[in-house]
Parts: sequence; structure tokens; C-alpha cells
Amino acid sequence: MNLALFDLDHTLLPIDSDHEWGEFLVRAGVVDAAQFTLRNNAFFAQYQAGTLDPVEYLEFSLGNLARFPRSRLDELHAQFMLEVVLPAIRPEVLALLKQHQDAGDLIAIVTATNQFVTKPIAAALGVEHLIAAMPEYDADGNVTGKLVGTPTLGAGKLTHTHAWLEKLGKTLGDFERTYFYSDSHNDIPLLSVVTHPVATNPNAALSAHASLHGWPSLHLFND
Repeated sequence: MNLALFDLDHTLLPIDSDHEWGEFLVRAGVVDAAQFTLRNNAFFAQYQAGTLDPVEYLEFSLGNLARFPRSRLDELHAQFMLEVVLPAIRPEVLALLKQHQDAGDLIAIVTATNQFVTKPIAAALGVEHLIAAMPEYDADGNVTGKLVGTPTLGAGKLTHTHAWLEKLGKTLGDFERTYFYSDSHNDIPLLSVVTHPVATNPNAALSAHASLHGWPSLHLFND
């Protein structure tokens, strides 16, 4: 059995689910449009530039989740899935996942986006294991606005992947082949330790790094 790890946004989806969730909340009229859009776009630009403070961003995004009771959040997310996520799932992506599933590989999505937003997306993609930023929940399942543990961004993805594998009684070295598919230079720490890094729909910085190191590039979509 091999290990296949996948980033989510702009790798398995041609969108950034975190940013789109924020835009969806604006369209739904449940957040202040001007203020929220300004901050959401600023954080997204920082992420693209590799300058994002993940704790600051997660406090912002989880704080917005904490404004709603869990029942309302689940209603909003179901609508988000129908309107935004499901139409964005491409057959090329499902075929790539199926290739690894048919090979019997252990598959996980490793994303910097929080678990509340991404868990239903992973399920829609047919991926059981999800490594994501963990919101704190209260006894009633409501989001408190706090982050549990450390962010799953950059080197944090590597830390959380090691911890997840340890819970399964495994290490990266236990697999003959380890794959990681990602679009972003932010993921170079994890890409650098697998046996088969794949620059997938890569941004310019990752494309240059992949070329320099002889990593293959895969273009599932270019938008």
C-alpha cells in the first residue's frame, strides 16, 4: 500500500474553498459585506504571496463561524455545497482519486482550510481521511472561534501529517511510495519529504521550484 496526499484548494478544486465560503456568506447576507470582503480578500492575497499569518487568519474565519448556532451553520454549508462546491468538482479530479483508490492506497486530504468547511467537501470527493485546521467546538457542537492545536499551513502540514500517521501506527518511511499533490509553494515542506511530489496546477513559484528539482507537473485545470 502506498500513501497519496492531496492539497484541496486549487489542487482538487479549481477554487479556494475558504475564500469562496467567505464570499458565499456575503452573498447570503449574513455578514457585513463591505468589511468582510475587504478582510477576506486581503487574507487571500497574503496567502497567495506566502505572507499569511495563519493564526490571525484562522481567528478571523473561526470567529465568523462562532457567530452562528451549529444548526444555522449546517444549513448554510449545505447550501454552499450545492451552489459552489459540487458544481466545481471535475471528472479529472475524481479519476485521479479513483486511480489511487483502485490501487489500494491510503489517501488523505491535507489542507490549511478549517475542518468545518472542508469535511463535507472531502466526503463529496470520496476521501475518508482529512487533515485540516481544527476548530474548537463546545458541548453542543457550536464553533467557539478558537483553534485547536497549530495551523495546517506550510510546515504545519508536515507536522500534522506525521501526527496523523503516528495515530495509525505508521510513518512516511513505511510506504514504498508517498505522493503529495499540491498547487502551492506554501506546501514545499511536505512536497520535499515525499518520494513522489507532484506540482498540480502549480502557481508560478511552485512551478519554478518543481522545474529546478525535477518534479513532475500535472495540470488538471488551469482556471
